[in-house]
Amino acid sequence: MRGSALEDGRHSTPETPRPQMGWRFFATLAILGLLVGLMIGRLTESGPAHLERVEVLEDGLALWFDREVAVRGERIDGALVLHLDAGGKVERGQLRVAGKVANWRTVSEGKEALRLELVAARPLHGTWRGAAAEGRWRLEISLRSE
Repeated sequence: MRGSALEDGRHSTPETPRPQMGWRFFATLAILGLLVGLMIGRLTESGPAHLERVEVLEDGLALWFDREVAVRGERIDGALVLHLDAGGKVERGQLRVAGKVANWRTVSEGKEALRLELVAARPLHGTWRGAAAEGRWRLEISLRSE
């Protein structure tokens, strides 16, 4: 039987210590966890809100969405422009504001952005408010001219 004595400078343990693999293992686990979390987030992410229909009201419009949308408004040369964080098809129509004709149209600004333009012969002013109704989101726009 052989002993543990050193023979010709060869033995089973290396002369330099092996590097510790602990930090690499935990870093790999953290990166894999992050990637799996990102993939699950992408799978469960719902798409943008979608414009379902537009109703013409007296002195305004009602827009129906499948869920709540963010709205930003601005006035450009007398026209009222609303930027909506939603998708939808291009539509157009007319309505009456204080007995005068006004035109409206929706313009797609990409997959997740829609613009509603309201134009009349006189400058338009408007207010809007959104609320949940019938399991959907209703954005009501009230208009008045100068």
